Amino acid sequence: MKTVTPEEVTKLVHKTPGLSTKGEQREENESIPVRFLMVSVMSQDRSLRGCCKVLLVLLLFIIAGPARLPAAERPVRLALQWYPQAQFAGYYMAREKGIYAQYGLDVEIVAGGADRNSLELVADGEVDFATAFLTTALQMRARGVELVNIGQIVQRSALMLVARKDSGIRTIMDLDGTRIGTWGQGFQLQPQALFQREGLSVALVRQSPTFELFMRGGLNAVMAMWYNEYHQLISYGLAPEEMTAFFFSELDLNMPEDGIYCLKSRLTGSPETVSALVQATVEGWRYAFANPDETVDTILAIMKGANIRANRAHQKWMLARMEDIIMVDATTLDTRLKRQDFDRTMDALRDAGIIEKAITYEEFYKEQIR
Repeated sequence: MKTVTPEEVTKLVHKTPGLSTKGEQREENESIPVRFLMVSVMSQDRSLRGCCKVLLVLLLFIIAGPARLPAAERPVRLALQWYPQAQFAGYYMAREKGIYAQYGLDVEIVAGGADRNSLELVADGEVDFATAFLTTALQMRARGVELVNIGQIVQRSALMLVARKDSGIRTIMDLDGTRIGTWGQGFQLQPQALFQREGLSVALVRQSPTFELFMRGGLNAVMAMWYNEYHQLISYGLAPEEMTAFFFSELDLNMPEDGIYCLKSRLTGSPETVSALVQATVEGWRYAFANPDETVDTILAIMKGANIRANRAHQKWMLARMEDIIMVDATTLDTRLKRQDFDRTMDALRDAGIIEKAITYEEFYKEQIR
């Protein structure tokens, strides 16, 4: 048995052009120390083959270099405009299933509420992103806050007017001279535009969350979101066939609600983060729709943790209706803000005197998914 000494291996490595233990080009007379290496061979030829194998291993190590750790997740804060519920299932599932993390984001979701304006949090720098209605975002933009829409998640407005058929209301014109329940000013743009367009004279009354006045006949019609209050009316005992539903999206007044917003400075300063958030959120919604039972379980757990009263049947209904207003068709989740929806909303805001100077589509909407 012949032993190849370390000195002989050193000489062999030294004769290999361009090889360096530091991964750099070796100077002509530079030697490479090889320590503690003994190769046992049965013959001179096998010794040479053994040395070549050693050299190959060394070369692969040099080329590969030290193992690279994955890039650190970028921390961002996302504010939702209301309390946790299935209306925001896509965001919560993107966080819970690690989808945001796969896109390099560490997303903290900040729940909204009646006393918290998600866009104000963006304007004040407390959060990086927020969900909000298109009408609300345009009004803030008009006040000088440089908000941009980076993804219009909801494509079809869920806002509707609901009347009881036994009241005799079957058409829009039947609303003339009636008492209609409404919420705050942020929800009155579409109905006001409708009444003005159709020449209807109505009395607007602030409605309560319980719909008690409506159920007793004190209101002829009420406002509702399809995914929320409409189902509450069903739970009170009103069957769908007993109600007349007027969807604003079907009355040429589609002003879509939930979109994702950030400041223009955030977009220009961190475009990769902005794009990653939108793409990961889309995947979160796709997962939610593909796994409704798991999603409802997750939402119920989050609501319980936030001490919010939850009902499985209601959250299941809400998730299904969110799919109806988000998905353009059975396969497409389109995050583009449609120009016609933007123009319609902008015109309504100007006609109502809420906004004086027009905002252009190009400065307001910044597409992230093509």
